[in-house]
Amino acid sequence: MKLNFTGFSDPGLIRSNNQDAYYIDPQGRFFVVADGMGGHAGGEEASRIATTEIQAYLLANWQSPKSSQELLEQALWGANEAILHDQQNHPERADMGTTVVAVIFRAPETPWCAHVGDSRLYRFRESHLEQVTEDHTWVARAIKIGDITLDEARSHPFRHVLSRCLGREDLHQIDVQPLDVKAGDRFLLCSDGLTEELVEHKIASCLQDTPWLDKAAISLVEAAKDQGGHDNITVIIVSLD
Repeated sequence: MKLNFTGFSDPGLIRSNNQDAYYIDPQGRFFVVADGMGGHAGGEEASRIATTEIQAYLLANWQSPKSSQELLEQALWGANEAILHDQQNHPERADMGTTVVAVIFRAPETPWCAHVGDSRLYRFRESHLEQVTEDHTWVARAIKIGDITLDEARSHPFRHVLSRCLGREDLHQIDVQPLDVKAGDRFLLCSDGLTEELVEHKIASCLQDTPWLDKAAISLVEAAKDQGGHDNITVIIVSLD
């Protein structure tokens, strides 16, 4: 299968800076979206460190005998350590952290995804949008155990409370999973600046109605801004043709 891909990031309509970061491997081997937090400089630095460290680790170890699962896990653990190290050297950024979602395509292995936090991966297949990752948030857990509904979660005061992120000593788990892929699939990696504003049927319609990937990415961002654009918005779309 041939991969086509694009990415786009926008600060949104409220924030003066962009604490999101993303990386697209020019050869289409891996893709990363990170959403930083921890003040103006801290959030930008945390997401930058995460994307840079993950990129560097994957490139340095691409030909190693390690599995794709191992590579992704170790890349994210390395990013966590790099952020912790930066916090020690720069106490003014001690509370910074970042979410991250990353996907790796490394033939002949199955593609894999890893994530920490509430940056998401979706699969769009045959007009159906499916969330692949599970948010590491208070509300996601509350929905899972039936304490609140999906509609209640959209406006819940705790909806931004993360249970996991990079840049924490107490990070004990990184979620990794193989991806079910087939020709015609589109994968969407995104920060919560998109999903906070757009319900899933709107995301699906943008992916359905816009065959050109660049235009689809821009239409998603513009749709999120039309709904308020309260946060930074970052999207990567990967199409399997």
